[in-house]
Amino acid sequence: MAYTLNKSIDELQVAVVGGGSWGTALAQLLASKGYKTSLWVLEEEVAESIAKERENKVFLPDIKLSENITPSLNLEEALKDKDMIVSVVPSEWLRETALKMKPFIKPETLVVSATKGIEIGTRLTMSGILRETLTHVPQENICVISGPSFAKEVARGMPTVVTVAASDPDVALTVQEAFATPYFRVYTNTDLLGVEVGGAVKNVMAIASGICEGLGFGANTRAALITRGLNEMRRLGRAMGAKQKTFSGLAGVGDLVLTCTADLSRNYTFGKKIGQGMKRKEILSKMRMVAEGVRSSKSVYNLSIELDVEMPIVEQTYKVLYEDEDPAKALFNLMTRKLRDEHDDQYG
Repeated sequence: MAYTLNKSIDELQVAVVGGGSWGTALAQLLASKGYKTSLWVLEEEVAESIAKERENKVFLPDIKLSENITPSLNLEEALKDKDMIVSVVPSEWLRETALKMKPFIKPETLVVSATKGIEIGTRLTMSGILRETLTHVPQENICVISGPSFAKEVARGMPTVVTVAASDPDVALTVQEAFATPYFRVYTNTDLLGVEVGGAVKNVMAIASGICEGLGFGANTRAALITRGLNEMRRLGRAMGAKQKTFSGLAGVGDLVLTCTADLSRNYTFGKKIGQGMKRKEILSKMRMVAEGVRSSKSVYNLSIELDVEMPIVEQTYKVLYEDEDPAKALFNLMTRKLRDEHDDQYG
């Protein structure tokens, strides 16, 4: 049964769950369109900063936030009677948070996942976790927004293009209209799985790209990594049942190029520090914001083993992060693998 919005799109009651940089940027985007937007945050200092100074000084400093954003430390208060909920909770805590959210979400609510990752252990994507936990919400009401989009640039109104993936085209169209602005263009897609696989794998590739930068390598190396990384993304997607054309779009090559080439990417910056000689735990201990690729390196690598999909860049990134492999040796391992035809798609 197709989704039907029982009110004008302008009357949507909206909540964003997660007050990090991306959650705050999406709340700002929606609020700038006139939506009264509840923003659930975990940290009291963040709620106070937004309420009193209209700025998230912890995660998105120097951005003046709309008066239409209401920060809240209370999930029930933030979610009650909302028509659309945008989940921007880090993958590590999504399941726990979704279970806490469940009692306060109406069955007819649209739930938009804006988190990129694959859960360790279950191998579920973020929308998969939401479908498994929010059992009273129709599965077709759960969708995904993804694409090349740095939070700071979106919050500043810089032109950005993303995609919304939903199994129900009417859900996709509703969310598309809710988010679209003259500076934030939204396309629709029906391949949720492909969009989420792209989002998870590109973060691993961003760490690998940062490692190469930290080791002192240049544009040749980065271009090779992006191209072969896209190949690995496609192979995993095919094994999972995703549509191959998805990886040629915004959630695939678009997001991959962005996060593998810019210092605004937390994953790229994390990898750069690894390449310069720092260790995973040392870097994480100094970070307040989450680099999703760190956990995705483990979950995607484990998934590739389970599905018998060869992903050599993911494998070497995992070994550097979790088995203390020397980054230079990892690159040597990649460069000296058995020589093959470029389009032998069974192998890397």
